[in-house]
Amino acid sequence: MPLPFLTADGVSDADDDGDGDEVLAHADHDRWRRPYRPGPWRVAISALLLLLSAFMLLATMIIAFAGAWGGAGVCLAAALVVVASAVQTLRVGVWVSRAGLRRVGFLVTRTVKWSEIAELRTVQQPVRWLGLPRTVQGQALTMSGHNGAQFPAPVLMTDHNADFLSRAEAFDRAADTVGAWADEYRPVAA
Repeated sequence: MPLPFLTADGVSDADDDGDGDEVLAHADHDRWRRPYRPGPWRVAISALLLLLSAFMLLATMIIAFAGAWGGAGVCLAAALVVVASAVQTLRVGVWVSRAGLRRVGFLVTRTVKWSEIAELRTVQQPVRWLGLPRTVQGQALTMSGHNGAQFPAPVLMTDHNADFLSRAEAFDRAADTVGAWADEYRPVAA
């Protein structure tokens, strides 16, 4: 089984189908995909959670060797919760597919069909800094429904969240990409 890897040229031989045509990574529009990479803050938070879980699993092993099986079970369950939190932290964000737009939160995921979205806009407004209660002036990608219908979480992403803090160009590219998906799959109003 060949394993995909990048060569020294930066060309992936896994994407080569042999006839010279490059297989695009975004060719399958039915899959849910994030139109941007997770930011360094999000990756750092997940890495710290995984480091914490490694220590917790080591403690689980030590407790199990000591013979306290009840304590080992509790410690193992806590470590698995921390691992699941790290994975979910990496999944948080905006995902798109042909079916619609999905905003994945840490505990709640909301999917909206393209036909329900009237407009996606980038606006200047007070936004939460790294999801904390502190607000700063920044940009936010918002959505609105037809005939003034409101969504529970109209703000999709901001330039001060864990994906785009100090990366304004990445936020602009991601907002443009989500807008392009909306333009392609949102039905044209008559």
